[in-house]
Amino acid sequence: MNDRVDRKQQRGDDIYASAPLRRLLDAQTCALKPVLQRCFGTHALLLGASRDDAPPALPMFGCWTCLQLRDGRYQGDLRAAADEPLPFIDDAFELVLLRHALEVAPLPSSLLDEAMRVLAPGGVLALTGVHPLGGWSPWCYWHARRKPPALQMPWRLRHQLERAGLTVEQLQRVGGVWPGRKAPWGALAGAFGGGYVLVARKRRRPAMPLRLAPVPVRVPANGRLSPGTRRSAAP
Repeated sequence: MNDRVDRKQQRGDDIYASAPLRRLLDAQTCALKPVLQRCFGTHALLLGASRDDAPPALPMFGCWTCLQLRDGRYQGDLRAAADEPLPFIDDAFELVLLRHALEVAPLPSSLLDEAMRVLAPGGVLALTGVHPLGGWSPWCYWHARRKPPALQMPWRLRHQLERAGLTVEQLQRVGGVWPGRKAPWGALAGAFGGGYVLVARKRRRPAMPLRLAPVPVRVPANGRLSPGTRRSAAP
């Protein structure tokens, strides 16, 4: 009996599995769809806040690594402590998608730095979250009283990304003005939507041209040089 109560309580604490936030996640997915469908590469990383989170259907990516942040640990395709660096090499993924992950991370700023580290040059970093200034903020705090999410200001995230050298390509508010089945959309959602999406691209490293220094070639007295070869002045 106690196990049943504990499981019900855990489900209640997972606000990201609730109907209102699932609708917000759907709205964020629709807003990101045109951008993500233009992405291509071999490996992509999904960091989500819900245990039921699944990667979007992108035909240009063959391999997804999916992790969920739960109780201070990464779960899913691997298990690790969430307050430690991501267990991936630098520039490992052409796409990194953070779905409300910063809101449940022990160290949100460090996680964002790690997401930029594992993002390959030219790759896309996509972020979604609940906007702290709006009708969704008190709803989230009320329904997750045991462990309220750390809602992030999008303009601060933009500043951190640009300071790290990424180019922000999209930042907009999406979703209903407040949680509810009949939440208004349209123009109100664009200005006061409960969620946001942010898309940034990591700049490619500049190509450094190689300058080949001419090397003297010693040739016998009766030797012949190929066209364009410089004769050495050394005896």
